[in-house]
Amino acid sequence: MKRSLQLAAAIAFLSLVSFAAARFCVSRGYTLYDGDAEAHLNIARRILDSRTPGVEQIGTVWLPLPHLLMIPFAMRDKWWQSGAAGAFVSPASFVLAGAFLFAAARRVYASGVAALAVMLMFALNPNVLYLQATPMTEMLFAASLAALLWSTVWFRDSQSIFAVLAAGIASNAASLTRYEGWFLIPFVALYFWFTAKRKWIAVLFGAIAALAPLAWLAHNRFYYGNALEFYNGPWSALAIYHRGLARGMKPYPGDHNWRQAAQYYFAAARLVASPIAIAIAMAGALVALFLRRAWWPMFFLLLAPLFYIWSMHSSGTPIFVPGLWPDSFYNTRYAMAAVLPAAFAGGAIVTIFPQRIRAAAAIVCGIAPLFFWISRPPVCWREAQVNSAARREWTRQAAAFLRANYAHGSGILFSFGDLTGALRQAGIPLREGLHSGNGAEWMAAITRPDLFLHEEWALGFAGDDVATAVERGKVHYQLRKRIIVKGSPVVEIYQRE
Repeated sequence: MKRSLQLAAAIAFLSLVSFAAARFCVSRGYTLYDGDAEAHLNIARRILDSRTPGVEQIGTVWLPLPHLLMIPFAMRDKWWQSGAAGAFVSPASFVLAGAFLFAAARRVYASGVAALAVMLMFALNPNVLYLQATPMTEMLFAASLAALLWSTVWFRDSQSIFAVLAAGIASNAASLTRYEGWFLIPFVALYFWFTAKRKWIAVLFGAIAALAPLAWLAHNRFYYGNALEFYNGPWSALAIYHRGLARGMKPYPGDHNWRQAAQYYFAAARLVASPIAIAIAMAGALVALFLRRAWWPMFFLLLAPLFYIWSMHSSGTPIFVPGLWPDSFYNTRYAMAAVLPAAFAGGAIVTIFPQRIRAAAAIVCGIAPLFFWISRPPVCWREAQVNSAARREWTRQAAAFLRANYAHGSGILFSFGDLTGALRQAGIPLREGLHSGNGAEWMAAITRPDLFLHEEWALGFAGDDVATAVERGKVHYQLRKRIIVKGSPVVEIYQRE
């Protein structure tokens, strides 16, 4: 089969698998199970649907590209209210990730069948299929990472300036999606330095790739007065972790402990990629490194897992997995970064089989890991399902109350975050709310409610800024609804009298 037909067939397969998985998840409400998924969708919505629309609504901690790409879908009221708006960007990214992985593997291994094995090991992973049906950032980063890998191996063979430009674009996409994209830049620049016949090529890539991090630093400096607000600001992961430690919380596993950080990450990787895929990958890695000399692709794809281990050690980033303290689920999706190198290594093993059975070997490599999930749900879905049970229940109750009692245009005070899900389900446009993203107007209402709080409704957690402002303001608010769900803060809904 011609190379173009192979790629077209791969894209068609990926599209069909993506559509089926996304439809399955959306129809069952899984798309917004994860609290971060809810937040990503609502941030995309508030960029335009806000009392203060504009760039500032992008925020500071999460990088902007996923939210910007979601805007056209999040602005469709029906799609936003149902959560379906979150299942457009990630499925498209899944298809791109699989296609670029296929193309890169075919070039590295000089085998379309090996590339098929790589694509199947990636695309048939149930955790991948779940995450590609959500508005999370993993699939967009996977697409950027695969495109960057493909660009570098294309350049190795062609020395084409267009490969450098493609690498620069892919690097910027990665750096505007997840911070590990920043970590990749110097390694890719060194790769260009050592493989380019014209050394200025490496400087060109570095200059292009630096644009995204510099733009984000400038955004933080302009809107928050601190270029590193995303890293050390009050809502950064590091600051939240330190506040927890100050309250007596136990340190996260791996905090300044390299051995423990690696232990927890690889435990998560076994659950996300599956022990079967890891075994295939370990055997395939020997073939990839020593028979196919695929040193650069394997090193490059392992950089993201190394970044997570470093983050667990030094930046207050946790991963919790069952069987290790505290025996719970948290951030298991970070092990998605291990799926790509496992798939790429696993595909190499196909090349040692006789030509007549290589296609069968590729299909076995792709399907075999599925046996791990026959008797257990994918861990990323399980984490979202367990950790969101209480939030989904109080969101449902709050949305039902607001839907029955809130009159459009009357205004509602809330602190964004998880509470925004109640407005989304109730069909209340965010521009009718006054929230923490509205800057000076929000601060005035919270600090001097007697002068500046005019909303008819208020939605908050007991004891938070909203509840405190309502209770100490001279304008009287009546508590209309209190929602108590085990394992979550008490939700309170007030109406102005």
